[in-house]
Amino acid sequence: MTTSKMETLAPPPGVVGSLRAGFDTVASHITAILLPLTLDLFLWLGPRLSLERLFQPVLMDFQRMAATSNFPAVDIENAVHIYQSRLHELNLLTILRTFPIGISSLMAGTQPDTTPFGAPMVLQVSSVPAMFMWLILLVALGWAGGALYFRWVAALTAAGLPQSAARHGGPLLQSFLLSTIWLVISFALGTPIILMMYVLFSISPALGQGMMLFLGFLSMWLVVPFFFSPLGIFVRREDAFRSILSGLQLARFTLPTSSLFVLSVVLISIGLNLVWSIAPPESWMSLVGILGHAFISTALLAACFIYYRDMTLWLHTVLERIKAGTITPQM
Repeated sequence: MTTSKMETLAPPPGVVGSLRAGFDTVASHITAILLPLTLDLFLWLGPRLSLERLFQPVLMDFQRMAATSNFPAVDIENAVHIYQSRLHELNLLTILRTFPIGISSLMAGTQPDTTPFGAPMVLQVSSVPAMFMWLILLVALGWAGGALYFRWVAALTAAGLPQSAARHGGPLLQSFLLSTIWLVISFALGTPIILMMYVLFSISPALGQGMMLFLGFLSMWLVVPFFFSPLGIFVRREDAFRSILSGLQLARFTLPTSSLFVLSVVLISIGLNLVWSIAPPESWMSLVGILGHAFISTALLAACFIYYRDMTLWLHTVLERIKAGTITPQM
């Protein structure tokens, strides 16, 4: 019986080596942290954009309508109090932190309502058309800033990969297109899933929990291609659709290693974000957390580009050798 194996081939890129290279890259080009640093300083010390005044009449109408129903008064008061608290805490400017392409931010998750200078200035959105205009403007600015941030960091790690020859416009245009694609997919898939979960939990909590468990396992297979889908735009100058396909191909052939890399990046980011958020927002010690977050998040992004670059080169070599049939028979 005979088996075959590949010719001598360098091992695939390691997780630790990619992470270390990302940190070394940003340490050598510290100005790369300026965009996340600026965004967090703006969200921390700048004004707030609130929807509280716009939705307050809606809450009052809800309270009056609920009072005429059979709902207990205590439940109505609790619900109104929760909604009022959420509206008070909401800062519409946090939409500047967009996904999957966007400037990383620590303050977008905490939404502080106080600063070392005291209470911030609050700007109220006065109408529904104004709210939609703000939403469109902030999302567009977030996508544009994210494209600039990704391109900046990718340029620090660019080496060795051939560029796509297709005439598809620049990274900014493709970033907008890719973000729009994922936004549409999220709405198309998310809406029926939410409705289905509502129906299942209404029928039986056990059914709902089972579906949540199934969706959790399914998401493990979808996170990796989603994670790598934007990188081809900046590393290989691919168009949005080709970049998504490249991310799928990378995940398909390197899933165990790539899953470990993604998990490492997520755990490092979440774990250190807890550390960076220890200082209260009214303390200047928060500046230390903002600086630390800007450096770590940029280093992790650089590590992603380095891992994507090296793994794509390695995978290309493997596929070319398989195609050429350069294998050595072995007993």
